[in-house]
Amino acid sequence: MPKANEIKRGNVIEHDGRVWAVRDVSRSAPTARGGGTLYRFKLESIPGGDRQELTLKGDDVAKEADLVRRQSSFSYRDGEEFVFMDDEDFTQYLLDAEAVGDAAGYIRDGLGGIYVMLIDGQPAALQLPQSVELTVADTAPVMKGATATRSAKPATTETGLEVMVPDYITPGESIKVNTETGEFMGRA
Repeated sequence: MPKANEIKRGNVIEHDGRVWAVRDVSRSAPTARGGGTLYRFKLESIPGGDRQELTLKGDDVAKEADLVRRQSSFSYRDGEEFVFMDDEDFTQYLLDAEAVGDAAGYIRDGLGGIYVMLIDGQPAALQLPQSVELTVADTAPVMKGATATRSAKPATTETGLEVMVPDYITPGESIKVNTETGEFMGRA
């Protein structure tokens, strides 16, 4: 069982009888009265996607969850279910739209680098790559002089995801989007 100071972003722990993925870790060292270092974790439940914060002291112990990650690629969507194929043994994993949650906006045909998380051999959740390339389907026209300004406009991608992009981006362009923040990172 790892101590709080050993837990990193991406680890999976058990807390309050549920399985949680660590999405972010911040550290603070109170100076008053020799206080110990505190670790604040932003957690996301697996499955479900509920979010919670947890604060532990550096020596507190957390229980690691019994979870298997399998690197996979998105194959296709069958009604409300997403089908992913294991990159090693070609096993197909089906996840319903509820389990995929907000990640659906980042999933396009053939997307690789996805990890399907299995609890007791059953697919429960996804871990997306840090960034994905998406094609802009619709956005406002380019404004004259837009290259000199730093304003942004909304754009809809091929998956239906809405992203704020710089004024010079046009429909049909490929862009890179951060899957954790949903922010534009640049042209692809």
